[in-house]
Formats: sequence, C-alpha cells, structure tokens
Amino acid sequence: MRVRILFFGMLKDLVGKSSDSLDLPDGASVHDVLQQYAADVPKLRESLASLAVAVNQQYAAPDTKLNSDDEVALLPPVSGGSEPHAMITRNPIDTPAVLARIKQGEDGAVTAFEGVMRNQTRGRKTLYLDYEAYEEMAGQEMESLAEQALREFKIRDVSLVHRLGRLQIGETSVLIVVASAHRAAAFEACRWLIDTLKRTVPIWKKEYFEDGAVWADGEPFPAEISRALGSPGAEDASK
Repeated sequence: MRVRILFFGMLKDLVGKSSDSLDLPDGASVHDVLQQYAADVPKLRESLASLAVAVNQQYAAPDTKLNSDDEVALLPPVSGGSEPHAMITRNPIDTPAVLARIKQGEDGAVTAFEGVMRNQTRGRKTLYLDYEAYEEMAGQEMESLAEQALREFKIRDVSLVHRLGRLQIGETSVLIVVASAHRAAAFEACRWLIDTLKRTVPIWKKEYFEDGAVWADGEPFPAEISRALGSPGAEDASK
C-alpha cells in the first residue's frame, strides 16, 4: 500500500522536502513510517522524542495501523510553545539520542538514570514485563514533574521518557536526563524525579515468571493524594 507523508517546520529542512510517498506492506503502522525515515535521515532520529504524528488530520499513536492512501503528518513542536519535557512511548528508548538533544555548551553536568528490566525478582526468574498506564494523565503528570524540577532545582533542562508495552531482559523502561551547570543539582533533581515518578505517575508493571505472573507492588501514594476511600488514613494504597 502507498501512503502520503507530510513534513512541517524544521522537518522539511531535515528531509529536504515537504511531502513524500511511501510504499509499505499491508498492516504497517505509524511506527514503521518513523523507523523508515529515521533510517533514511539519521538527523531526524534525534528529533523523534519531540515529534507528534497525525493520520488523516487526527493525532495518532505509533501503533496506529495504516491503510492505503492515508495521509501521515510528522509534526515538530508547535511554534510559540515550549518543547515537552516528558514522553510516553511503546518503542525502545534511545538514550544516546536524548542525551545528544539535551546537552548544551553551558552544561557542566548531565546525569542520566535508566530503569532497566532485570532477569529476576526476589529469586524468581523473570521472563518479561508488561507496562500499562492511564496514558493521558501519566503524560501530564510527568510533564508536571519536569516543570516542578526546573523550578525547584538549579538545573537547565530535563527529559523524562517512560516505555509501555512488553519489555525484555535488559531493556530500558524509564529514562530521566537532567542537565545543569553543576553536578550536585543534576544528581539531586534526577533522584527526586525518579522517586516521585514511581509514587505519583499512574503507570503499572506486571511481571511474568516461569511459574506465573503478578502485578508489582506499588509504592504508597504520597499523603497529598487522596485515596479512593477519602483521607489517606492508616491503610496505604499502592500504584
């Protein structure tokens, strides 16, 4: 099948044209389009974390299936708005690309934390993990955490990326990158971000073992978040 691809803003300069036609196999998705152009235009790969995609003038996720004659638009952040600091993805997290995008000449320190899937939990061999989220809220909460960190720590920039779906051993589930003039602020902000994210952002993990599967125990919500039964009293609720 053939789809039409549209490029806007700085993407037109990276690709060298404003539109293109792409032949794809039946059942292809938005992810396949992104992978194709990331391979053909290496500089575009560095921008993937900040792009949105629309299919037939509607915002679409990477796993959106395409049909012949669909119009797929690759959209950089809208002019006049700030670039988002947080992203949820179902694709492998490209840590080097995020680091390259964050680093600037005035930075004296850039810290990166990766949460990586390990091969066992409390002595049980792990086969793989599934992550799910209340996506719209999770994205908003991650963006809010980034903005709070920028206000409260002496840092210049920050990026949070969390992956959903199935992860295999050794794959990165969450990435936090913090850039600052000095290392102390970068370390402090990075530690605060991952600790707070794990307690407040609505993302859940199911672990699959050789002898069964369980939802991972969540950390208690902080006191300022009300429980389903009202006040956060004696019983802690977990994510």
